[in-house]
Amino acid sequence: MITDAQGNVLTGATSEVSALFDQAVDAFNIYRGDPVGLLDRAIEAAPGFAMAHILKAHLFGLATEPEATKEAKAIIGTVKSLRLSEREASHVVALDLLVEGEWTAAATALDRHNADYPHDIVALQSGHLMDFYRASARSLRDRIARVLPKWSANIPGYSILLGMHAFGLEETGDYGRAEEAGRRAVDLQPLDCWAHHAVAHVMEMQGRAEDGIGWMIAREPHWSGDDNFFKVHNWWHRSLCHLDLGQADEVLALYDGPIRQDRSMVALDMVDASALLWRLHLSGHDVGHRWQELATAWDSHVDGCTYPFNDWHAVMAYLGAGRTAEVDRIANAYRNGALVSEAGGWGSRTALPLVEGFAAFWRGDYENAANLLHGARFIANSFGGSHAQRDIIDWTLAEASVRGGLTAMAEAIANERLALKPHSPVNKSFLSRAAANASPGRNAA
Repeated sequence: MITDAQGNVLTGATSEVSALFDQAVDAFNIYRGDPVGLLDRAIEAAPGFAMAHILKAHLFGLATEPEATKEAKAIIGTVKSLRLSEREASHVVALDLLVEGEWTAAATALDRHNADYPHDIVALQSGHLMDFYRASARSLRDRIARVLPKWSANIPGYSILLGMHAFGLEETGDYGRAEEAGRRAVDLQPLDCWAHHAVAHVMEMQGRAEDGIGWMIAREPHWSGDDNFFKVHNWWHRSLCHLDLGQADEVLALYDGPIRQDRSMVALDMVDASALLWRLHLSGHDVGHRWQELATAWDSHVDGCTYPFNDWHAVMAYLGAGRTAEVDRIANAYRNGALVSEAGGWGSRTALPLVEGFAAFWRGDYENAANLLHGARFIANSFGGSHAQRDIIDWTLAEASVRGGLTAMAEAIANERLALKPHSPVNKSFLSRAAANASPGRNAA
């Protein structure tokens, strides 16, 4: 009976291909190397190796890109023709839901799955990412907390769970425990980019920009390698620290260097690029031709249905590039509301007001932008990413309120932000500019 490194039985595997599978899982866990290539080698040697196909389907299904989703569906079709154990069949149930845009149902299926199979690290990792993509802070924390007592440092992958738990603790505001868990995770596995980024998130949320830069620089050799899938996102985190300190030249150098020099076509990388250019624009910096290159890169990913968080970030690039027809196309796709999936609901309820709000801001209709974004900002249990990523909504709302002379709203948002990051020059600027703009009779949004 062949098992993986955590003791789960692998249907259709040999000892040779199980070793390839474990290597692919490790690559998936630390976002480094070529897990798909390893899985393809395993499948070539053992076509009936179910978990090799299943992990590959997870990788493509989680990519949030239209073509990758199609590939995941094809892989699932192959899996259904194979002999499966109950554990493997349970994976397929979750994958079927994922590729149809039912993120919460898929995540819930894997939650139930891990109650029965607490050492299934593929399900834990995939479920954790589903929680991330649907912005479920509680699930990011509790999915891992439910199984941690079943694990120990003697089980391969234990440090990976600590890193995932660290991120869940951070997203639920438990910053002290998050940093402690994240640092322990990278002590055990220095190449764990997710744990490293969990600590970076703590520093971002606490306004510890200097600490964040120091953390990134000190550990750069561990997260910036050429085979590191997560390196652009970690460069983005360092850029946020520089931006919070008003160091725009540093941010532009990082954008033109490690963030965008390779013209990555990976959606996660392009999300970071769009968000960074938009923040620079909000700060009053002309980013010039960079919008056009990024907008062109987005063309192959934006379909108005697969993952609305990506489409919204594409809109930022399209606005910057002056391609308003593309903005209208995306907005109309969500206005029509043709999709009945959860992802379709995210589009019509959350992405649409964000697209409309950012478009209004771009054309200088600040009051309309503020009204739209004020209603759309409370999306902690809807689509998309982390608190740090979604901060761009509040930042744009604050800037729209200041520029539009909406003094009461501007002061309220500035005070809210300063309560969390009291030393941030950006947040201090909102309050001082709002006060300077105050005038009788202009005190309501």
